[in-house]
Amino acid sequence: MARSLRTSTFHLGTCYYPEQWPEAIWNDDFARMQKMGLSVVRIAEFCWTIFEPAEGVFSFDLFDHVMDLADRHDIKVIMGTPTATPPAWLTQKYPETLNVSQSGTVFQHGQRRHYNYNSPVYRDLCERIAAKMAEHYHDHPALMGWQIDNELNCEISTFYAQADHLAFRTWLKGKYGSLSELNQAWGTVFWSQTYTDWEQVHLTRTTPSDSPNPHQALDEKRFISDSTISFARLQRDAIRRYDKVHFITTNGIFGHLDSHKLTDDLLDFISYDSYPQFASISPATEDESLQDRNWSANLSTVRDISPQFCVMEQQSGPGGWTNKMGQASPKPGQMRLWTYQSIAHGADMVLYFRWRTATFGTEIYWHGINDYDNRPNRRCGEAAQVASELAKFGNSIVGSRYVADVAILKDYDNEWDGELDNWHGPLTQRSAYAWFFTLQRWHIPADHVTIRESTTLDDLKKYRVVVYPHPAILSDATAALLKSYVESGGIIVFGARTGYKDTRGHCRLGVPMPGPVADLCGVTVEEYTRIGSNDHVPDLMWSTADARLGVLNAGVFNDILHVEAPTVEVIATYSDDAGHYSGRPALVRNRYGNGDCYSFGGAFSPGVAKALIDEIGIISPIEGVIMVPKEVEVAIREQPNGDRLIFVLNYASHSNTIGLFLPMTDLVTGYEETGEVEMPAYGVMVFTTSGSM
Repeated sequence: MARSLRTSTFHLGTCYYPEQWPEAIWNDDFARMQKMGLSVVRIAEFCWTIFEPAEGVFSFDLFDHVMDLADRHDIKVIMGTPTATPPAWLTQKYPETLNVSQSGTVFQHGQRRHYNYNSPVYRDLCERIAAKMAEHYHDHPALMGWQIDNELNCEISTFYAQADHLAFRTWLKGKYGSLSELNQAWGTVFWSQTYTDWEQVHLTRTTPSDSPNPHQALDEKRFISDSTISFARLQRDAIRRYDKVHFITTNGIFGHLDSHKLTDDLLDFISYDSYPQFASISPATEDESLQDRNWSANLSTVRDISPQFCVMEQQSGPGGWTNKMGQASPKPGQMRLWTYQSIAHGADMVLYFRWRTATFGTEIYWHGINDYDNRPNRRCGEAAQVASELAKFGNSIVGSRYVADVAILKDYDNEWDGELDNWHGPLTQRSAYAWFFTLQRWHIPADHVTIRESTTLDDLKKYRVVVYPHPAILSDATAALLKSYVESGGIIVFGARTGYKDTRGHCRLGVPMPGPVADLCGVTVEEYTRIGSNDHVPDLMWSTADARLGVLNAGVFNDILHVEAPTVEVIATYSDDAGHYSGRPALVRNRYGNGDCYSFGGAFSPGVAKALIDEIGIISPIEGVIMVPKEVEVAIREQPNGDRLIFVLNYASHSNTIGLFLPMTDLVTGYEETGEVEMPAYGVMVFTTSGSM
């Protein structure tokens, strides 16, 4: 289903909290926004007590005034439903609405997101407030759209209230039909866990050694996702009773939620909250210029959900609660750079978080565009600069698509199963990181693609190469899809632990790994081992003896491969330091139909990923067009007519020289550039070309 923001205009805006400020400054706020070139605000997502100060008593005066002021200044409004912050009167009267930890601790009023999705009374009250707001505001001229709740499953993504246990049983009855089927799916004969009455069945509870039944835990996460979607659906339906015109979205991508299904079933598009400096708190790389590109990886996941999307919260200042998440102030140019990073990866609307830094509450250090003193500052200047630039060419961005020939595949079942199963979960994080950042390093755009039941062959055929690092859970249907992709000429790369589980999370009895893709890979797994803390990580011996490869190791887990088909070519073996499996196949290529399947018996490192990029012959689309250093990211968005926008983003704290092989116009400045061009620290350039490069 095509996703659209229902606009041909690029909107830049901010999140605004008038309830936190004196009414006397509201008009000045909107006037300044208009002067800066901001054209949209998000409001009201935390204001339940203002709309409903007592149960059944509704008040709209405050936000009526705000909406009228916005309209007077030609600023559109995204209205948030306030269900992320249930009021004190609600949780006092209905304590069953509160969320509960796995060990039974009730989360009390005092922060946010302290509710559960399955409390019948909470669902009724949420549906009512959403309906009342939609009834009141649906025809206001300032209204642009709706945001449901705020950051579903943020802060906490597990739910163990009594209502959740009861709803889980209902969900399981619908999925399995009988206790005998449930017992088989969960393997409850192991350790005498067999259930004989539905009243015995719960969500996972505290266990010795913190090790619940893994199949129960997998179903629990599927249930939480469905509960979250059901909670969003009742609000969507309440809004649509009164408003069939304006868009509906929600913001954030968080754990235990199938955001693809949420968007497909309920939303016009997904919105994302982009805070690149989170990467600096726990950096995945020592390379300064690659830290922020963690968010390029995140944004690639967002556009897999919605090729065009909104960034509802774009970091504009230093971030932090009073007790955690302290982040440094963005350096001059970084706020602008991060904005263009979001746009380069598919955003068609961006809102800064927030207009003004809060002077009270948990987020007094989560800074906005304006500081407490409310005086013009550097961040205000950067926001105005971006607005001025986008006023010139922003509309040409809307509706264009990010271009990539490589996809990194993933799926929800393996993500959720891997949280508990450390025989494959940690490998995926390591390998996906290695592939994405190696592709980034060599300026090869990549998508993250989530494999789902609805994924088609055409979805995959858009890519020349797909990498599916460690799909431990692999259904027969997905295996058949991947075979068709390779047969039709595609190239797939697998890592260790592929295909050894079915969709229940059971290891396949009597079926050699890699299970349903064994014929595609042309190998079976003869033996496997984790690399112990005292073991030597073996190196790889390449059949080509190519000195350019250097010494590469075989990762933290080793599958020992056995060749089964004459179409298999061994590319690398385990070196002499591998002990009993020295000299055995570690990396192979199998010709399958018109395509190739690569199987690697380890977790990928950047070195192994680069060796495979060279082996396969993956070439950057800017080769022969632009020459850029590793600190600079290149992203390409293609317009419906085939013209392309080339975003060039310098993440380094120093200037960098890029080389243009042909004259091109920088849309940011309007100047034609050619030859060597100096980009300042955190600089941005956007070039346009006619047709594919």
